Amino acid sequence: MEQRKATSGSQPGRPRKKVDNPYLEADHSLQIHPGYRMRRTKREWRPLEDRSCTDLPWFLLFTVFCVGMGSICGFTIATGGAARLVFGYDSYGNTCGRRNERIEGVRLSGLDQTDKKYVFFLDPCNIDIVQRKIKSMALCVSLCPDEELKTYQDLKRFAMHNGSELCSYEMAGHRYPNLPERFDKCPKLPVPPSKSLPVFNRCTPVDISCYAKFAEAVVTFVSDNSMLHRLIAGVMASKEIIMGLCLLALVLSMILMVIIRYISAVLVWILTASVVLGSLAGTSILWWLYIDHRLTANQTVSTKTVETKDAKVEAGTTRDSAQGLLVYAIAATVFTVILLLLMLFMRKRVSLTIALFHVAGKVFIHLPLLTLQPFCTFLALLLFWLYWSLVLLFLGTTGNPVQNEETGLTEFRLTGTLQYMTWYHAVGLIWISEFILACQQMTVAGAVVTYYFTRDKTKLPLTPILSSVLRLMRYHLGTVAKGSFIITLVKIPRLMLMYIHNQLKGKENAFARCMLKTCICCLWCLEKCLNYLNQNAYAATAINSTSFCTSARDAFVILVENALRVAAINAVGDFVLFLGKVLIVTSTAFAGVLLLNYQRDYAEWVLPLIIVCLFAFLVAHCFLSVFEIVVDVLFLCFAIDTKYNDGTPGREFYMDKALMEFVENSRKLERAAERGRSRPTEAVSVEGEEMKPMAPGTSSA
Repeated sequence: MEQRKATSGSQPGRPRKKVDNPYLEADHSLQIHPGYRMRRTKREWRPLEDRSCTDLPWFLLFTVFCVGMGSICGFTIATGGAARLVFGYDSYGNTCGRRNERIEGVRLSGLDQTDKKYVFFLDPCNIDIVQRKIKSMALCVSLCPDEELKTYQDLKRFAMHNGSELCSYEMAGHRYPNLPERFDKCPKLPVPPSKSLPVFNRCTPVDISCYAKFAEAVVTFVSDNSMLHRLIAGVMASKEIIMGLCLLALVLSMILMVIIRYISAVLVWILTASVVLGSLAGTSILWWLYIDHRLTANQTVSTKTVETKDAKVEAGTTRDSAQGLLVYAIAATVFTVILLLLMLFMRKRVSLTIALFHVAGKVFIHLPLLTLQPFCTFLALLLFWLYWSLVLLFLGTTGNPVQNEETGLTEFRLTGTLQYMTWYHAVGLIWISEFILACQQMTVAGAVVTYYFTRDKTKLPLTPILSSVLRLMRYHLGTVAKGSFIITLVKIPRLMLMYIHNQLKGKENAFARCMLKTCICCLWCLEKCLNYLNQNAYAATAINSTSFCTSARDAFVILVENALRVAAINAVGDFVLFLGKVLIVTSTAFAGVLLLNYQRDYAEWVLPLIIVCLFAFLVAHCFLSVFEIVVDVLFLCFAIDTKYNDGTPGREFYMDKALMEFVENSRKLERAAERGRSRPTEAVSVEGEEMKPMAPGTSSA
């Protein structure tokens, strides 16, 4: 017995090491053989204690990649692509407004176009926006025609008075009316009046109906010039109302984030009950429609004694409708049963969602700068997207001059290995965009972790958000780069499959179409799962300053151990936040209808209302997405807190009072359940002792 006690406890003469950190579990020694001892270590959680650089090689790789992105921009500027985009070039490779060098093999190249600063298209309406092709010949001119030119005499007069020849360079202006080449090398009559763009010196027709032919692919009613002008007039006349409604959506989003804290319990339970009742009502209605449809069909068939062709067709249509209703009713029934089972198993965990929503509201009160995170992220994304689009346009005018065999015009194209720069630039769009979004997640996670693991909230840093940003920039940019790269690896194949699906639309068979959609759907689901895991990995990194893979593994273990809680929070919480977005959009739309209907100096206000609703949804999505990140990070901190602490001296909880009440209520329910299970066992054992006869030779004492 003494030997067993010695081996089951600590080693004799070797005192057990005291653990000061409540998150550091003691190592347990497992005796395999006398004289041999194997040590099993458990994961250590040390919130906000040590901080070191994580995933440094990935930071260096991301830095090299960004340098490559910048090199592409420098290459386009050095090779003249930026100048050709800004100043424009003609169909012979001459940049307008500059002295040009001759291009070998291209006639009429190398001209001095210093005085000709504008690009004029002979057929400005022959532009394919969808395929990004300009099929019209372009010339450098000194002035854009500001009035309509109907005859070749008008072209001659414009060339003589303004010194701007609108026909090909080899044709003299005073001979326009008599030359036989005028039909091919002069602009198509009548020449519409045009103006030059403010930055890009292109002569563009004033009448937008010129572009109705190719714009129909984007907006179907653009060809109706009166309708388009009425819509534009509506937007211009209501620009003050639009700005006011956008500000209203912003204010409503901020107010909703505060209100959720105070009415989270009522809101969550009302919405949960609404979903359950709505599902039951929808299922009942579908079954009622199916039964009514069958009864009506049977009565109709019994009244028709003569079989005709129309009667057979009607009977077939009725059967198809009944089968469709039956399928919908069965699907709704399965969905309702699953929903009821989920609510039954997760009813106790809905209270955790309510508590997390309550604490998340407190976080925003203590950290008001969190409300500025969507603006900072949106501004960073907007600036990067503008830069990316500008460089992409530079790439479109960079490369070697190539003569188009179809049109005979000179174009600049990237050939050989240079064409891979476009693909490199496209990957940069996805990776850097995901990097910016991941930086937002890491910043919010760092601030929330600091709030949670600081027991005395009066000792919080002066600006936890700025402190989190500085920690991110100093220690964890490599982790963010690695996580965003993983998302990029999943997103690129999905986008490629979507592009292939669009290109083959109407050409592939049903099986290929089904396989493409299945692959796209699977990749989309994988991307969403990785996004959620990455977000929790960033939170684990903010807590423990570990690398991305270690943090992802630790977060995954915690989430698996609390799978039902995670399901309840994601199901109930996401649904509540979605309804919050719907509430903000509908409230803004209702206010817009009232204000726009009151403003009666124009007829059309549909487009302003659409603009306002889109902006309201964008604002609501940005704000409530940050709220969702806060809730998820709080749950991870709560799960770690409850796993390694129990509220005893030396292992006190870090959690808020609302979460503490949830833990106490859960413990009371568990103790009550344990007492209920133990009472029958105790009764049986007592009865057994009383009925058991006393052994001979023993005393009752």
